[in-house]
Amino acid sequence: MSERKSSRRRFLKTSALGVLLAGLPRGFVGRVFADDGPETPNIRFGIIALTDCCSIVMAHELGLFRKHGIQSTISKEASWAVIRDRLMLGENQATHMLYGMPYASTMGLFGSPKKPMIIPFCLNHNGQAITLQQKFLKQGVKKPQDLKPLVDEAKKSGSPLTFAMTFPSGTHAMWMRYWLAAGGIHPDKDVSLITVPPPQMVQNMKVDKMDGFCVGEPWNARAIADKIGYTAITTQQMWKNHPEKVLAFSAEFAAKNPKAVKAILRAMTEASQWADKLENREKLAETVSQPQYVNAPKEVILPRLLGRYDYGDGSPAEKDSFYMTFFDRNTNFPWKSHGLWWLSQFRRWAMVPAAPDYKALVDRVHRPDIYREVAKEMSVAVPAEDVKKETLFDGVEFDPGKPEEYAKAFAVNSVA
Repeated sequence: MSERKSSRRRFLKTSALGVLLAGLPRGFVGRVFADDGPETPNIRFGIIALTDCCSIVMAHELGLFRKHGIQSTISKEASWAVIRDRLMLGENQATHMLYGMPYASTMGLFGSPKKPMIIPFCLNHNGQAITLQQKFLKQGVKKPQDLKPLVDEAKKSGSPLTFAMTFPSGTHAMWMRYWLAAGGIHPDKDVSLITVPPPQMVQNMKVDKMDGFCVGEPWNARAIADKIGYTAITTQQMWKNHPEKVLAFSAEFAAKNPKAVKAILRAMTEASQWADKLENREKLAETVSQPQYVNAPKEVILPRLLGRYDYGDGSPAEKDSFYMTFFDRNTNFPWKSHGLWWLSQFRRWAMVPAAPDYKALVDRVHRPDIYREVAKEMSVAVPAEDVKKETLFDGVEFDPGKPEEYAKAFAVNSVA
């Protein structure tokens, strides 16, 4: 073909493409406008090996992040401290995180440098539990009141009972503390409370390093499967539809990358909707069971995802309608009242030296405004208010307008 004909053909192709694109706005690339794309498309997500990382994993596996312009990488971390540190350092840009950790980091608690973080999205409700060693089942322990005489005896002997949680400011710490205190047991004076990463809980109980633990699934179910423990109480029995893990960002990253954050939340909302269809839960369990995620047998993960609870106490398995949710019942909405509850527990257990500025902190960390923008775009209904009253299993009502009074009202507390 002559050079003249080749040039003419290239001209015609270019002209035809020009006609096709002539009516489109400048900057259009594929399905997304360049100006509307995420400022930072490459996002590394931190996770811990727990079932409640599911929606992050599925947003990645189902291609939902990619659909919204995010090139995702999932990074399984060894502990919650590593999760915090990698977000602080910018090595991870978004992360699976315990509810109280963004507050602890924003306030500089527990030896953490001050690094403001935000909560624009809640990952799940419910689905954790307190597991006790089998020896306590033989002694009839189901409630904390049943445990108290044994705690008193062990303390008197100089060898206090040991209970584990996963991070001092996290959900598992608060559930364990609240449960013990409801039975008249002071978690800082009557027992030894230790920190153990979630995947190490079962092995540590096997070698008698602890008498009980609070952790997310599938590690409570795994303790039962391995015949070393039983479920004394699930956290949804303590507080129906309680907040659990969050999707957290550093405040700095969110301020510089608002489009990226919203793109991530869109993908996460779609993944959460998918995860809450029970017909998808078998695939969900199969996917997250893989070594790069939870690394536990699908058969251990699936039953409690379906709300089928074998408590390991000899009673028949039963259906729990308050199993782990990822989208239903406003799961993703970051209630400011939940942040206020957490700060009240920091105060109750002297994790802060004086009453914090509850409202200012919650307004800084909790960002329902970001979630509301995304929800509106996606026609997802959201609550009209940011706060609501709550009542836990002991019957004590939490009024978000009076967090300091709530912190001081308990018979067992450390308020100075």
